[in-house]
Amino acid sequence: MSATVRTTSLPLPLLRHGKVRDVYEVDQDRLLLVATDRVSAFDVVMDRPIPYKGAVLTQLTAWWLGQVHDIPHHMITADVDEIVARIPSLEPHREELVGRSMLGYRADVFPVECVVRAYLSGSGWKDYRATGKLAGEPLPPGMQESEALPHPIFTPATKAEAGHDENISRADARERLGPVADELEGLSLRLFEYGATVAAKAGLILADTKFEFGRRGGHVILIDEVMTPDSSRFWARDSYRVGTTPPSFDKQPLRDYLQRLRDKGEWNGEAPGPQIPDDVARAMSDRYLEAFRRITGAPLATGSDR
Repeated sequence: MSATVRTTSLPLPLLRHGKVRDVYEVDQDRLLLVATDRVSAFDVVMDRPIPYKGAVLTQLTAWWLGQVHDIPHHMITADVDEIVARIPSLEPHREELVGRSMLGYRADVFPVECVVRAYLSGSGWKDYRATGKLAGEPLPPGMQESEALPHPIFTPATKAEAGHDENISRADARERLGPVADELEGLSLRLFEYGATVAAKAGLILADTKFEFGRRGGHVILIDEVMTPDSSRFWARDSYRVGTTPPSFDKQPLRDYLQRLRDKGEWNGEAPGPQIPDDVARAMSDRYLEAFRRITGAPLATGSDR
């Protein structure tokens, strides 16, 4: 496995070059998703890739999908041998694809992010401080940052092409999606409950996560990444404290570093981003790998002695 892949150029039509994923068209029914090691913060994609980040995103998603047997999903395979056998033109690119590529079915994507929150953090904390509500629903007064909610809450958001997604109410989601909104909410809460249970056994708190769904052949299926450090907020149980911002298993070291530069006036927050120092890149890579190890119970197979 290549430790880092910043971008790809495959002999397939490129459908989308996202912040992290390069998505290729295989045919009318299938897509190839390649998770690179690109990293973004403050809506700016940094120049330096983070070792094994894309492999963690792909392999952790594949692991979750392998556990969830009662919810249809888009994954056909994340095994590079099977992918190359199905698409022989990819053989010369095997090394850069191993561990970080997934062959999946196409679907008509619902234009809403299905977010579930069990703790008051991130944009949910900001909404609560401003309105006393979360996704339009009143919460008890006097709650603190990172405090557990009375129960997990479905807090949908719009899918932004650029910048941040925008939180909307459940009523707004129903208006945008119609009756299927209730089905997506139910599926999201079921998945979250399962994920939180698995995380708890690993000494982690699943504070919040987001899912994406699409429609294929008249049926709703789970798509994109599932309960990864990029789509979820995982906290270590032993470092969790109410009233604080607990460290999460994601790119927090990069956000902290960039914020220090902004506070000192050394970066204006616009592209191009500053060079990521070695220690920050290493800290991020270690967090992604540790999240994978804790959740799955096994280290990521990197093909190195790391």
